Amino acid sequence: MDTFFEQLLHEFERPIGNPVLVFSVILFIILLSPILLRKLNIPGIIGLIISGVVIGPHGLNILENNEAIKLFSTIGLLYIMFIAGLELDLNEFKANRNKSLLFGFFTFSIPLLIGFPTCYYLLGYDFNASFLTASMFATHTLVAYPIVSKFGISKNQAVAITVGGTILTDTAVLIILAVIMGNSQGNIGQEFWIRLSVSLAIFSAIMFIVIPRIARWFFRKLESEKHSHYIFVLSVVFFAAFLAEVAGVEPIIGAFVAGLALNKLIPHSSALMNRIEFLGNSLFIPFFLISVGMLVDVSVILSGPMALIIAGTLSLVAISGKWLAALFTQLVFHYSKAQRQLIFGLSGAHAAATLAVILVGFNARILDENILNGTIILILITCIVASFATEKAAKVIMIESENDTENLSNVNAAQNEHILLPIADIESLEKLLEFAIFIKDKKSGHPVSILSVVSNNSEAEHNILKTRNKLESFVKQASASETNVNIITTIDHHAASGIARISREIMADIIVLGWPRKVGLIDKIIGRKVESILNNTDKSTFICHIAKPLATHKRVVVVAPPLSEHEFGFEQWLIKVTKLAQELSIPIVIYANEATLNAFGKVVIIGKLAANITSMPFDDWDDLLILARYIHEDDLFILVSARRGAASYMPLFEALPIKMEKYFAANSRIVIYPQQFSESHVMDQYDDITAEPLTKGIETIQKIGKGIGNIFKTDNNE
Repeated sequence: MDTFFEQLLHEFERPIGNPVLVFSVILFIILLSPILLRKLNIPGIIGLIISGVVIGPHGLNILENNEAIKLFSTIGLLYIMFIAGLELDLNEFKANRNKSLLFGFFTFSIPLLIGFPTCYYLLGYDFNASFLTASMFATHTLVAYPIVSKFGISKNQAVAITVGGTILTDTAVLIILAVIMGNSQGNIGQEFWIRLSVSLAIFSAIMFIVIPRIARWFFRKLESEKHSHYIFVLSVVFFAAFLAEVAGVEPIIGAFVAGLALNKLIPHSSALMNRIEFLGNSLFIPFFLISVGMLVDVSVILSGPMALIIAGTLSLVAISGKWLAALFTQLVFHYSKAQRQLIFGLSGAHAAATLAVILVGFNARILDENILNGTIILILITCIVASFATEKAAKVIMIESENDTENLSNVNAAQNEHILLPIADIESLEKLLEFAIFIKDKKSGHPVSILSVVSNNSEAEHNILKTRNKLESFVKQASASETNVNIITTIDHHAASGIARISREIMADIIVLGWPRKVGLIDKIIGRKVESILNNTDKSTFICHIAKPLATHKRVVVVAPPLSEHEFGFEQWLIKVTKLAQELSIPIVIYANEATLNAFGKVVIIGKLAANITSMPFDDWDDLLILARYIHEDDLFILVSARRGAASYMPLFEALPIKMEKYFAANSRIVIYPQQFSESHVMDQYDDITAEPLTKGIETIQKIGKGIGNIFKTDNNE
């Protein structure tokens, strides 16, 4: 027994050496520190950094900075940069690339202009040391980015230009570092610049040309191998980090570029994105934040007045330089105070690139120990300030973004949105469910309801159990993206009537149907199931044929008829289409007449819908197939149709789905039937004098005539 306790006490000797116990201690810290400090209104990120200070070699010396911790820390840092590139709204970034360039200029030049004179004249360092330390002020690490993700504002324009500016300024600083190191060693010459330029060009070509093509092929060929997708993504991230290092820049640049390269192939609401964020935010990123705290030596403050003066001066210059850059950005682009604070919070934290610059300078004996220790204190102070600023600004912007769309009539119903997914073909359900998850409003408390209608016969009960068992796997698929799915099985003599009945019972807002199969003569005479569903429901209906994985599409092409802006469901389908394009990070091209395009633009402006939209005037509805020359195989083709009696209905709509199937067979295609009336538009008192039976009778006779005519035509041809 004594031997057991002696061995147990030996294992807990500081610093802990047992790798299993080290891992266990860090996991407990990751679990408990955010929970305990949340009651004090301290961001979880700060809790992890402070925990690192306490348990680190300069604190209680419970853990030391061994190779395992350094490895996990590196993975966490690469993960932060990768997620930042992955969540960046590329459409917003492209639209505001000039803003990113200007912010990058501000956040690079202002700290440099303040820092160099401070170090050279005030602190008395030489040119190389002053310039290198000043360049350190220009860097920043997106330590506070997980806060932005948590509050769901990563698509905000302020975030886009800050992330864009981050990669620009960090790249510039790290190139400056390479130049200063080469200068101190006397290696700067023509050969240095040629080698750096060629290596960066090769790296960019591999990441933006080769990797996306391989990834698109991989996701298409191994569509069902979900676990392989995650392993593939991780492989790309670390391979990109390695390539960046070989090219002469820091690995964090490679991780960020990997996020940009895979951005369009990993939708934000997908199960793959959920896995990436979950593992990163749960394990790797907290490891990095703890390791940052372990570098802080609080005793440096007590070592003498010079160390304290240098640490205070460096921290003041770092914070003021980034705040001024955010202020100038706000003034130039007329941003709100909350957006200015968000820019400052995201760009105010110094960690990874800062540490890389200072450590390299210290090891090369360009910088002394006072600068190194002062920088470590600076890292702690700036991370705390940036985290508080980011969280406060994120809360304000989240509230503002919720109020931005309050003028749209359909947005108010977002919390009650209910999507119904009737299924006839199990094989197509996976893609339809993914589509439903992408367009679903995240504020809605309702699940996506999958409906299966079983024929009312002697085997109905057996078929219900069999169907439910088959659909259980799709509940797991949806849960991987944190989406609730409800399975409904019902008995009815006719599938269409069962769908119509359930849609009313659960008060569904949107019905997502699979593309109908080819039908025979009997179906043509009595009416197809889809037509019957459309005639018996007034919900917005999306009829989908998803030919390839949604993430592999390159554009959304929308064709909207005249007067479609007068349909009650106009705003609803427009919001869903822009949300889908935003999820896939692809542009929208809309063909419509001038009035519809103007209405489209107004909704986008009022709702501040973030999408890259190109408007193309189109009036030639008698020759719709002329659009075939403008639609590519990788386009998602969406046709906005209408029910009979709607303002935008045209007789030619009857044949368009068949023509789409014939002339756009290789394309993914969707036909949208907008909701025609509001929920309150009910005229039960006039049900006894409705002309619907007469209309249906005439239509059925016309179909019988057409069907018989086709039979005789076939006989004559034979």
